[in-house]
Amino acid sequence: MAEEVRVKNIGLRGVTVADTKISYIDGEHGILIYRGFRIEELAERSTFPETAYLLLNGALPNKQQLVQFEQELVEGRQLPAYLYDVFKKLPRSSDPMDVLQAAVPLLAVNDPDLNDESREANVRKAMRLIARFPVVVAAWHRIRHGLEPLPSDDSLSHAANFLWQLTGQKPDAETARDFDICLILHADHTFNASTFACREVVSTQAHMYAGVAAGVGALSGSLHGGANARVMEMLQQVESEVKAVDEVGAWVRDRIDRGEKIMGMGHAVYKTFDPRSKILKEMSLRLGKKTGRENWYRLLTRIEEEGIREFEKRGKMGIKINVDFYSGSVYAMMGIPVDIMTPVFAISRISGWCSHIIEEKFGEAQGKPALYRPKAEYVGDYCGPIGCEFKPLTER
Repeated sequence: MAEEVRVKNIGLRGVTVADTKISYIDGEHGILIYRGFRIEELAERSTFPETAYLLLNGALPNKQQLVQFEQELVEGRQLPAYLYDVFKKLPRSSDPMDVLQAAVPLLAVNDPDLNDESREANVRKAMRLIARFPVVVAAWHRIRHGLEPLPSDDSLSHAANFLWQLTGQKPDAETARDFDICLILHADHTFNASTFACREVVSTQAHMYAGVAAGVGALSGSLHGGANARVMEMLQQVESEVKAVDEVGAWVRDRIDRGEKIMGMGHAVYKTFDPRSKILKEMSLRLGKKTGRENWYRLLTRIEEEGIREFEKRGKMGIKINVDFYSGSVYAMMGIPVDIMTPVFAISRISGWCSHIIEEKFGEAQGKPALYRPKAEYVGDYCGPIGCEFKPLTER
């Protein structure tokens, strides 16, 4: 009998439920590590395919391994034809996250390794999902606007090909590299809600696609994914309501006074700065100068400064910006629509989800895999050990 631990109604915050070798967060000092490597170093020196390889396999690839991995990602971009047919029959008002989640089981039935539960087969499934998520998101975006999906350009990198298939314009090298860095930054973040959903589902011995579908569903919720889109909505509101940057402080105070959130500030784990936010802040400034959107950067930095100052005045120390605060503006300046920003999160996080699914399935960190089975405490009606009396419908 497992030892009973009574921790309830706190969303499992602070509760350690499993071991992992994939990523680590030090929330007190603003540290994020993938497989032992600091996120800052990976963002500076790695690429998304190399980082995805690291997450899946536990070590950085050599040159030959990376070339092969990248080639397999390129080959995996092709979607089954029936998926496009399904998309064209969907209401064009369908939410992109709902379409992405619906696509996962449709991709599953086409996967030749679906029922092969070896580690090697699960890595192949993971690579197909990593390769195809960007194509799915771009295809739906174009179809819902009455446009034909664009073919993959095999000469483009993973990041550049998505921007091409989404916008119809091939990005310059600098923009492609910036988006590649964004994918690295969002690739994994330990046991967040969507990753936990993936692991919980596959702890039942369900296949990888079932776990990923659960992860997409969890990410679609307003308390998890989509914060960068809401930051952009907030930024647009500030643009329309505030006449000068010097008035931002009053806008921030008024918002906090009304009990409303400053989107992109605060985090469930980080008690100081989010290390990813620093990288995205610099990127936002650079892209702002490049695209003529420097005003977005000026407004965001002032919201950040005024928000921190106001929270500290009210005794709420440690509320800093998170990864979402600047990423919305970064994505918007790359031509990514606001309602595609959460699916873009999934395009990156699929690498982390699949890595956690494999770790869970094979007990690579926690030993023998175990079915997740938390306990709930019943607080409803109770009529003794024999239960309540069931009266016939005519007597109620």
